[in-house]
Amino acid sequence: MRNAQPPRHAPAALDSVDLRLLGALAEDAGVTNKALAGRLGLAESTCAYRVRALREAGVITGTRAQLDLALLGYPLQAIVMVRLGSHTMANVNQLYDALAATPGVLQAFHVAGADDFYLHVAVENAEALRDFVLQHVTTHRVVRQTETHLVFEVRSGAGVLPSRS
Repeated sequence: MRNAQPPRHAPAALDSVDLRLLGALAEDAGVTNKALAGRLGLAESTCAYRVRALREAGVITGTRAQLDLALLGYPLQAIVMVRLGSHTMANVNQLYDALAATPGVLQAFHVAGADDFYLHVAVENAEALRDFVLQHVTTHRVVRQTETHLVFEVRSGAGVLPSRS
């Protein structure tokens, strides 16, 4: 049930038009083809063809709406670090699937180091955070330890594409 794409060994061959398209879409994934073409000085047909080709090549894997979690009733965010006691492939994959599918999980990271998973979660309040950890994380027999860190603020990073300015 994992959403991750299989690892690719070589990056896609992208030209400057592709990079400009990707940069504009990264800023506003909901932009219309007409507006995108106008913004970049491309013909609408060229723009639509290029975006379709980027999707088919797997470079664009989807689009997402950014939600104001506080307005939806989930103002408290946290990172829950999870450490396992057993690291068999079956245990890791089963837990990863279960954690990623748990309501409240925004992102689940399988990481290297002392911890095995980081969960970025959003909940209603401190009690809901406690209940989340106790009811959805520590109940798995392979979980040895958790550590929870409150998130004060989230900012998007610069990303990997060159700046449009």
